Amino acid sequence: MTVRPLIGVSTYLEAGARWGVWELEAALLPAGYPRLVQRAGGLAAMLPPDAPEHAAATVARLDGLVVAGGPDVEPVHYGAAPDPRTGPPARARDTWELALIEAALSAGVPLLGICRGMQLLNVALGGTLVQHIDGHAEVPGVFGRHPVKPVPGTVYGDLAPEETSVPTYHHQAVDRLGEGLLASAYAPDGTVEAVELPGPPWVLGVQWHPEMGTDLRVMRGLVAAAVNAG
Repeated sequence: MTVRPLIGVSTYLEAGARWGVWELEAALLPAGYPRLVQRAGGLAAMLPPDAPEHAAATVARLDGLVVAGGPDVEPVHYGAAPDPRTGPPARARDTWELALIEAALSAGVPLLGICRGMQLLNVALGGTLVQHIDGHAEVPGVFGRHPVKPVPGTVYGDLAPEETSVPTYHHQAVDRLGEGLLASAYAPDGTVEAVELPGPPWVLGVQWHPEMGTDLRVMRGLVAAAVNAG
């Protein structure tokens, strides 16, 4: 029987979430993330925020890492003052996920950043963000769609060689690329939609939300890299 790789997925940390009769602080994750991991052939493990000194030991237990979408990255991490349209900081997530990214890169663990996760990967490698763009999150709380065009000869271009319509919801984007990162897909307006590091290890970030669609290719790429790395 084929061993399914263990893929850790970072989580939200919310002050108050409701279920049944309860309203409590909760570490949570939209179900699309673990389902996408499972459908792509992996085992999903949730990674709630923890002390950053535990990141290396956490990553050492994993075959692959997903840094999930979520709130805006606090601009202090890329040397900028907050724009009035930038959301409130999620400092526990920023600290933990930056430590997870550093640990994964150091250990050679395959890494996929989704939306915020792609932006945080860029910031971790010294890049910057555009704090507000229009046209990529039209209706609050509703995912839109737009095409992304791959760059031939890249990891993402090999996974999805044709122009693809993707689920999208974001108002920030990559500005200056982090050290070593390559842009591997673009939106029609020129927004960077995917970034990657020449590997190994396998490191890819996508600006859209594959967990909200049916295209498994990006997650299958991570799962395959996790199997091969093991």
